[in-house]
Amino acid sequence: MSRRPRALITGASSGLGRGYARTLAAEGYDLVLVARDETRLSELAEQLQTTQHILAEAVVADLSTRDGIDAVNEIIETQPIDVLINNAGFGLRGTLLDTGIAELNEQDRVLTGAVRELSLAAARRMRARGRGGIINVSSLAAVTTMGQYAASKASTLVFTEALAGELRDSPVTVTAVLPGFIRTEFHSRLGVERPGPGLIWLSVDQVVRESLRDARAGKVVSVPGLGYRLAAFVAPVVPRPIMRWGSTGFSFARTRNR
Repeated sequence: MSRRPRALITGASSGLGRGYARTLAAEGYDLVLVARDETRLSELAEQLQTTQHILAEAVVADLSTRDGIDAVNEIIETQPIDVLINNAGFGLRGTLLDTGIAELNEQDRVLTGAVRELSLAAARRMRARGRGGIINVSSLAAVTTMGQYAASKASTLVFTEALAGELRDSPVTVTAVLPGFIRTEFHSRLGVERPGPGLIWLSVDQVVRESLRDARAGKVVSVPGLGYRLAAFVAPVVPRPIMRWGSTGFSFARTRNR
């Protein structure tokens, strides 16, 4: 008797994670939904079970803590997971100098440490089973110098590329997604205004659709949106002083809007 494929999604209660959950549920995937917000997570799981007739498990876990990472790791180690989507986010309201080291470390643990641990646990089991896919949501900020967020996302990008290289001769795919600006609650939760014109903002549906398409095609790096793909293509040849200048300007604007 065949079973439905099963996906584990972190940061699933809102934004991009919620978009991945809705899309995969509509495709017939059972889900393990991970986030800190128990109320919204449980509501989403119940809704998807009712409307899509799949199984959706809500797992409340804080990936900035050792206990939270261990709880999700145990699921990966003991239950069949066909797709892992590391999407949990962590934004800071202040600059590097205005933020305590504990909070910086928590951000790095969510954006880098948890991604690394969960990806490696899943990759080993997927390779042994001979199938599976991992999607790590990085950011186009990874090519900038926009604070610890950019540093952590850059680390996740390089890690994902390295892991994909080690698995290149296996059926397991590993993809880093580098979105630009997405219309989610992320910026409003940080108390900052959305910068730039509306046309640079992508919808959650577009990012989910294009990144899943690229992952299924075996692409190691996915950059949703034509404009952002062009930006990612040009970024490596932009002189670093110019990149630092542009990144600092964005940071100052963000601080003023706090």
